[in-house]
Amino acid sequence: MPFNQEPPYTHGQPPRTAILLCNLGTPDAPTASAVRRYLAEFLSDHRVVEIPRLLWLLILHGVILRVRPAKSAAKYASIWTPEGSPLKVWTEKQAKLLQGWLGQRNHRVIVRWAMRYGSTSIASQLDALKAEGVTRVLVLPAYPQYSATTTASVFDAVYAWAQKCRALPEFRFVNHYHDDPSYIAALAMRIQRHWKAHGRPDQLVMSFHGVPERTLHLGDPYHCECFKTARLLADALGLRKDQFKVTFQSRLGRAKWLEPYTEPTLIAMGQAGVRRVDVVCPGFTSDCLETLEEINMEAREAFLHAGGKEFHYIACLNDDPEWITALYNISLQHLGGWGTLKAPDNQALEISRTEALALGAKQ
Repeated sequence: MPFNQEPPYTHGQPPRTAILLCNLGTPDAPTASAVRRYLAEFLSDHRVVEIPRLLWLLILHGVILRVRPAKSAAKYASIWTPEGSPLKVWTEKQAKLLQGWLGQRNHRVIVRWAMRYGSTSIASQLDALKAEGVTRVLVLPAYPQYSATTTASVFDAVYAWAQKCRALPEFRFVNHYHDDPSYIAALAMRIQRHWKAHGRPDQLVMSFHGVPERTLHLGDPYHCECFKTARLLADALGLRKDQFKVTFQSRLGRAKWLEPYTEPTLIAMGQAGVRRVDVVCPGFTSDCLETLEEINMEAREAFLHAGGKEFHYIACLNDDPEWITALYNISLQHLGGWGTLKAPDNQALEISRTEALALGAKQ
């Protein structure tokens, strides 16, 4: 494999640090052709679909990519914004806010965002960072809970880029932060603000993205990390075990996935006489198709049709100051020793909520 052409090496080049915030990806437009390109890349990843490759490619190109793009494009169109895909909009905002807040705390760190599938790609952002003289990169996935289908696939993309690079930057990787106190606090604050404005539900449903059940038996920690996040969040909210449920959404295909499934659970709750449910998606840090369409439209309709009276979707963390605070603290934990502070004192300082709110208002 030939190496990419690189800038000439400069002796004595000072270290330069960057954070690459990586999310899953999105089509460039809510059209069948754009969705087809996106799905072809996404569903061709062996981390995402773990069945014999030849058989899967026949199914993917012979059936799925002929049928699904038009249906998915209509769903994307229902949540598209004037600025583009919500996932891309929120991820870009998060990167900009994190960059600003690190700068306000006197850290020399470049922050960029990238998508695992579609644009802007991980490889293109690493090319740009290398051209800017970056020598150290912290790879920060937007997935709090580790899964080989998501987190490991981001790392695969970094490794694939590295195979074509001669002078590699130093890399660090954030595997997970499902139990990080700042992340849990941000989720709790988001929910509490909703309850203060709208009252409390009969049940809180915490819906995580599903994965095939076999991944649990093969050693993937995702299932356990989702339940730990849910337990810590319930504790932070002061909920009893009978006041919340953990479910899994976005099942694909006929194989058994992690249970219980979100929509059937909501239907059963409506049929059982539960009047109001609030649904939050703790594993998604940015609103996207799976939260705005699958939960706030499809799941809402299913619950109300089954007899439920009131359905509340609680938005993702998006650009909440508490979430940017969490990103800041998680980043500092992994930047230790890289000397990013401009001042002589290299002590990592916690950013307060008051500072976060004041700075967020300036962005």
